[in-house]
Amino acid sequence: MAESVVVFLIKQLSALLSQESTLLGGLRPDVQFIKDELGSMKAFLRQAEAKGDNDSQLQEWVKQVREVAYDTEDVLDDFAFRFARGDADGFFGRVGKIYNSIKNLKARHRISLEIKDIKARVVEISARHQRYQSLYGTQEIGPSSSHLANADCDIRDQALLIEEAKLVGIDQPKKELISQVLDDNSHLKVVSVVGMGGLGKTTLVKKTRITDVASASCLESHDFIYKMKPLSDEESWTLFCNRTFQSNGCPSNLEKVSRKILKKCEGLPLAIVAMGGVLALKDKDRIDEWEMILHGFSGEVDGSGKLERIRRILLLSYNDLPHHLKSCLLYLSIYPEDYRIKRIDIYNILDTWIALGFIEEKEGMTATDIAKRYLKELINRSLIQVKGTRHNGILKECGIHDFLREMIVSKSKEQSFTTVATGYCTRWPGKVRHLAIHNFTDNPPQGFNSLKSLRSLRTFKYEDPLTTSFLSKFLCGGPKLLKVLNLREAELDNIPKAVFKLFHLKYLNLSDTRVKIIPKSIGQLQNLEALILTGTTITELPVEILKLRRLRCLAVGRKGDYSNNYAIWGFKSPDGIGKLTSLESLAFIEANSGKIVMEIGKLIQLRQLWITKLRREDGKELVSSLLRLTNLQELYISSIKEEETLDLQHSISSRLGFLVRILLDGRLEGVPEWVMSLQSLSTLALYNSGLSEDENAIDCLGHLPNLVDLILHRAYEGETLCFKAGRFPKLQRLQLGQLKRLKWVRVEEESLSNLQQFLIVGCKLMEGLPLGLQNLTKLKFFGFYDMSDELIHKVQNLDKQSEDYQTISHIPQICTGHWINGEWKEEFL
Repeated sequence: MAESVVVFLIKQLSALLSQESTLLGGLRPDVQFIKDELGSMKAFLRQAEAKGDNDSQLQEWVKQVREVAYDTEDVLDDFAFRFARGDADGFFGRVGKIYNSIKNLKARHRISLEIKDIKARVVEISARHQRYQSLYGTQEIGPSSSHLANADCDIRDQALLIEEAKLVGIDQPKKELISQVLDDNSHLKVVSVVGMGGLGKTTLVKKTRITDVASASCLESHDFIYKMKPLSDEESWTLFCNRTFQSNGCPSNLEKVSRKILKKCEGLPLAIVAMGGVLALKDKDRIDEWEMILHGFSGEVDGSGKLERIRRILLLSYNDLPHHLKSCLLYLSIYPEDYRIKRIDIYNILDTWIALGFIEEKEGMTATDIAKRYLKELINRSLIQVKGTRHNGILKECGIHDFLREMIVSKSKEQSFTTVATGYCTRWPGKVRHLAIHNFTDNPPQGFNSLKSLRSLRTFKYEDPLTTSFLSKFLCGGPKLLKVLNLREAELDNIPKAVFKLFHLKYLNLSDTRVKIIPKSIGQLQNLEALILTGTTITELPVEILKLRRLRCLAVGRKGDYSNNYAIWGFKSPDGIGKLTSLESLAFIEANSGKIVMEIGKLIQLRQLWITKLRREDGKELVSSLLRLTNLQELYISSIKEEETLDLQHSISSRLGFLVRILLDGRLEGVPEWVMSLQSLSTLALYNSGLSEDENAIDCLGHLPNLVDLILHRAYEGETLCFKAGRFPKLQRLQLGQLKRLKWVRVEEESLSNLQQFLIVGCKLMEGLPLGLQNLTKLKFFGFYDMSDELIHKVQNLDKQSEDYQTISHIPQICTGHWINGEWKEEFL
């Protein structure tokens, strides 16, 4: 973690030193010295941090490096706050040009003294480093590498805490693993077992020690990855009782609290075994002791000798992370226990990582793309749990295992990185970098001056939400260096004036608040990169928004009553939106004039575009603008009213080669030809298109080579729909919704050959199941919802000997859904 702080600081120092010489004056040699010394320490830090907590003296040195790096960053940001405001060029702006006009000489003198003090600290830390190296030798610091490797193995071996006869949930994984290894004796096969620390990977593998397995080798290698899964609820309960009650069963008076404690373990075998070991020593008649364990969960993880084993195993995964991923993971400790991080929050996380400098720049990639890669890597390392995905496989929810969360909360607190404030806090923490407020009371903590090092604030909605009055006091009290301010769902009626004095602010989220107006002073936030205003009643933005030339993401949406119920909500933009040339994501802008559509063509960095209220006469100009957006990946277009046609039938060259997702909401005279030329298109959604049967429009979509998802909602007016042979070769998910005249669907052989999910919703005139379902050999789920009562009754009562039943018997999951007495009911066949 100290390495990531130092790397980020070196970049800041390099930016500062690259400015005009008059910027630093006599301080330049001191700043250069600090940068050089920190650069020398960087490589050593990586080795030191990899040793974890095994050497207290070494970790004390790391702590001192981290603190001096933090303090240096504070001084630099304070310098920029005082002397670089009002200029939008460069990291520190063209402060060299205004050096001679600086009035606040006292502040400059103070900063000069702070820089010299930091230099003296760096000199001492460097000298301590040299003494430490001479004490232990230059090759290895502290305990030897082989000793640490053996210690790691010992920790993993502690997963085998109970006799093999009592192991739970290992039989099926063992069978599957052996099956993969022995399925072909003619090849050498490498099997990788992956999963979160404590899932039982070591235990399982110690069970691929069989002679036949070792002899199954040849010249060629075929790799296979086996992903370990958490135990089921039943398996978890069995293992818990085995460990806690020695297989005697749980006493009735303890079952309720035991199951609550067990839920914290989330199917993690090592956690269940360790927790059971703690509880096995408790008095079975003292339920209050068990309740204390439940409510004092974090304390048990930190302090119990048995649960310390879990923490050490999870630390192995943490210590193995590259420095930039450590920062990203530790930041997630701001989320409450058991918090399900939904998709909207996932995007917020990515933008926050970028704003805080956790993302390392790479040529040819946007910061957002790199952030997504970081998230994927943390998921692949099993440090972030996937809680749910959408029908198209896109991540919908994720979370952190409770035991891992307690570990990173502890690490964050130890490193003054993140702190969570609750209604029980009496004072704000000192020198914390990232603060999460989980709830409020009538008497919030005092002492705002201790928050001068704060870089991010995230609030969470509770019974006593944050108010405008409190936020004003909070921001006026100290945190002048904030880069991230996430006030989603706060009870704000307006934006406090203090927000617009936050010179360093890069990310501002006011979504789902009661804010109605964005004032002209928004133009003061010239370092702002992301402005999130979705779910508010904001209807338009002031012209001063055009001063925010670094803005990458602008998302504005409104809620409430509309004179036109059909139109998707959006915002009215001032003329000149094309000046925001750094924009990569723009939503949901209203095409309220031809000028706006024309201006969009100037935003050549756009990756995502959502445009609403498009008029027929604006279609040609929009298509012309799209030609210039060669980086576009996602496009959403909605017409101004239901009967309005989206006039998109204009020629577009193959420049839109990166476009992978399109949603068109409005009447179409036919599928635009340029859509048919998109070789990379994977998702297509057509809403309210009204395509007629004789146009054969649906069949032409079958030629898109990489289409994976197709949604047709009120998009087709024919009575029959045929998926012809050879069409839709890669389609995996198909949804037909509200096709009011549709009576029959037919699937020919060798059509939809890779379809896995098939949903039909609200097509009430359908007279029977789709013909040819037996041709969909890879179909895993078939659902039909809100259909006619006759069809649902017919399907639910199919004779197992009937021809219709035989066509669906190969499908693992078949579900019907309909309204009964005002409630939605689902039934699986």
